[in-house]
Amino acid sequence: MPSFSELILPGSWTEDAVIALAALAALSTAFVFYRALLAANPRADRLKGLARRRDDLRAENRAPRRRGLGASREQGLGLARSLVRRLNLLRSRQADKAALRLAQCGWRSPDALVVYLAAKLLLPGVFGAVGLLAINVFQLVSLPPMQGLFVVVLAVVVGAYAPEIFVRNQLVKRKQAIQKGLPDALDLLVICAEAGQGLDAALERVARETVKSAPPLAEELTLTGIELGLLPDRRQALENLIKRTDLPSVRGVVNTLLQSEKYGTPLAQSLRILAAEFRNERMMRAEAKAARLPATLTVPMIVFILPPLFIVLVGPAVLRTFDLLGAL
Repeated sequence: MPSFSELILPGSWTEDAVIALAALAALSTAFVFYRALLAANPRADRLKGLARRRDDLRAENRAPRRRGLGASREQGLGLARSLVRRLNLLRSRQADKAALRLAQCGWRSPDALVVYLAAKLLLPGVFGAVGLLAINVFQLVSLPPMQGLFVVVLAVVVGAYAPEIFVRNQLVKRKQAIQKGLPDALDLLVICAEAGQGLDAALERVARETVKSAPPLAEELTLTGIELGLLPDRRQALENLIKRTDLPSVRGVVNTLLQSEKYGTPLAQSLRILAAEFRNERMMRAEAKAARLPATLTVPMIVFILPPLFIVLVGPAVLRTFDLLGAL
């Protein structure tokens, strides 16, 4: 009785089919091994992704400014660049310090440093010229010669310190915003650490969650996550976070992260303790501000509340007294 294979594939077709299937299996096996040997390096793919993310962040930071710039502002930036480069202001020590302060304010583009140095150089002359024209040419204010000279010198001094004052105010506001959002960010970081995420993924997730409540902190965490993937030394990436923020609280968080990576200490527990301390510190600052409120309101009460109160209470009696005295 013929076999099943002979019924299906009679004659020599059976041997040919078996050989074809064996050859197909061999080719499939060779192709699988070939694909396995040519698999992409995950580290290289991750570095490419981080570099692409960094370029996207730079484009997002510069795009709104570029769209808002007109031809006149572009021309002004070109003049500022040429002036700063001709005077070699970018190679001085003050330029490095100014670049660090501008980075702490969130302005990291090269144009920010150029505009700051050009403003430091030009604003004293501009303010002095405006004061001189207002007093001597247009005569908006009539002053004696010595007082007019004092006003012009004062305008020059104000123009010299105006960029530093503006940068200092912006730096204080940014530090306050980072300090305010740090406890909540640490709580989210604790949750990510307890969920088993690594430091890079945890920082990226916390940055996404805090981008609306604390944009400066989210930006710093995003940059730190990118540097952790790009820099060969992870310690340098965390130390750059300290330089960009210049806050004791952030320094404590970074030291905790470095200690956990170096000695293998539990990260979630340390971050939970830090978050509780920062939250208590924030509550103590709010209580101190509330305790100063009565002393702060004393002067406005004396100046704005008590005189109308005396007028309302004592005014009718005084008017009635005058009427009685007039009747006599």
